[in-house]
Amino acid sequence: MRTRLEKFDYLQHQRDVSVLIIGGGINGIGLFRELALQNINVLLVEKADFFNGASAASSHMIHGGLRYLENGEFRLVRESLTERNNLLKNAPHAVSPLPTTIPIFSWTSGFVNGALRFLRLSNRSTKRGALLVKTGLTMYDFLTRKQRLMPSHSLTGKRAALAQRPFLNPDIVCTATYFDAQIYLPERLGIELIQDAEAANPQCNALNYLRLAGLEAQAVKLVDELTQTVYTLHPQLVVNATGAWIDFTNQALRQRTQYIGGTKGSHIVIDNPALLEATQGDMMYFENEDGRICIFFPYFDKVLAGSTDILEDKPDEAICEAHEIDYILESIRQVFPAIEVKRSEVVYHFCGVRPLPASNAITTGKISRDHSVNVLAPNEIVPFPIYSMVGGKWTTFRGFSQQVGDLILKQLDKPRTVATDSLAIGGGKDYPRGEDERTQWIQNQAQSTHLPVERIRMLFERYGTRAEDVAAFLSAADDQPLQHQPHYSYREISYIIDHEYVTSLSDLVLRRTLLAILGELSSELIEELATIMASQHHWTLEIKKTQIDALLATLTRKHGVQFSVPQSID
Repeated sequence: MRTRLEKFDYLQHQRDVSVLIIGGGINGIGLFRELALQNINVLLVEKADFFNGASAASSHMIHGGLRYLENGEFRLVRESLTERNNLLKNAPHAVSPLPTTIPIFSWTSGFVNGALRFLRLSNRSTKRGALLVKTGLTMYDFLTRKQRLMPSHSLTGKRAALAQRPFLNPDIVCTATYFDAQIYLPERLGIELIQDAEAANPQCNALNYLRLAGLEAQAVKLVDELTQTVYTLHPQLVVNATGAWIDFTNQALRQRTQYIGGTKGSHIVIDNPALLEATQGDMMYFENEDGRICIFFPYFDKVLAGSTDILEDKPDEAICEAHEIDYILESIRQVFPAIEVKRSEVVYHFCGVRPLPASNAITTGKISRDHSVNVLAPNEIVPFPIYSMVGGKWTTFRGFSQQVGDLILKQLDKPRTVATDSLAIGGGKDYPRGEDERTQWIQNQAQSTHLPVERIRMLFERYGTRAEDVAAFLSAADDQPLQHQPHYSYREISYIIDHEYVTSLSDLVLRRTLLAILGELSSELIEELATIMASQHHWTLEIKKTQIDALLATLTRKHGVQFSVPQSID
């Protein structure tokens, strides 16, 4: 693995690059891997940390997009289902099946209006009854008939549904259950995509905290946010994968566009054991009174719930607001009215701006969730084409990357040499499939590293087969659990810092671990983690304090988490 310093040294001496990708979210990283595997000289730059925008604010679902059927987006649903199944096979350590239950309050409601919406003759939202839901799920199953990995859908009558879930709203007429998938820590899977790409191709590099500063004498000007060092680059072509910031990025490249009409989606994480138990392991998928689809499902020992869909043209200012939290909590009460969920039980909230295409749709729900690429030709000022990746989501990132990658390969007159649809990702490589195989794998690692079986099991659940490298690192020297979070150890945190592109304390806490999103932070733990970071990066006490202050400010402003950290005694 190349260090950050080595990558910048390479950049200092290599001023020409085939492809420059701007934006380190899932679209940019997916394409980075796609091109790296085709042996293309590619550089990816991200002004902040990788997966710092909408890619870090997803619903943590990998899904086919059941409701897209109503908009007639069959191609998108078919692609989404195919890519969902690919991820279940290629990243089993990060993506797993998620049974999904729909509470239904009418037998026939919405069927006629659904048909009119499908025919583009109506924009009115109405409750979807059992007949309409049944039709949609039948189509959903039909689209995956040749790639069946999970059970087909089923309907459960009112009596049986209430017997199974006694807290369910008694006004239902039935429930429907089908399967999609969930992704536990999306940012880690994204990091593994970078690791796989850089391991496969020594010509490619991904750098966070490297900002686009514009054009200078027809060269791209980049600034290292940590040292303020300026670099210039001459790419053959540029990919704008900055999501909700695409139009701002094109403006910095002296091109005026209006590609994006983003919407804000907010989610909350709830610590309510009764609600967690009531889900019985399923995602609850339902309509709010305004027709907006809402979801909530078990997320480790918490419940993750969302989301909102609000037009937002200032992505830097987007935060989850109080009225959005109230909206989500009220939507949960429609499903389990007898379970009280208090505002104080919301341990974390987050939001992101979806990079949806600019649209004149009357409602945000009608804006297409499909993806596309817009190409700006070179001109006398900008000597390279710019490919803007509009739309996209975690589920379809590989398919979108393949689409754009093929266009770029054609532009560069290069052949495709590697197919990625069946290529394992990171800790999904050589993944033991059956329970017996997994048990044996864990026991083998425990024997070779002399770590306890339960410790290896925890690492395996966290890293997949990459746990072999992590365990070897842990066992190479004395190690001990963190004082304020024994599920992690000092050497494990050190491993993450060294191998997962961690530059700031916020990177570690917010995007490389689950500590923040699961409400497990404490002032003492933040101080402990900052001390490890300071040791790894040779920070002064002043830098350490600045890092802690920055993290606390982000936790308060963006995630609703507030506490102070006592001054370090060093």
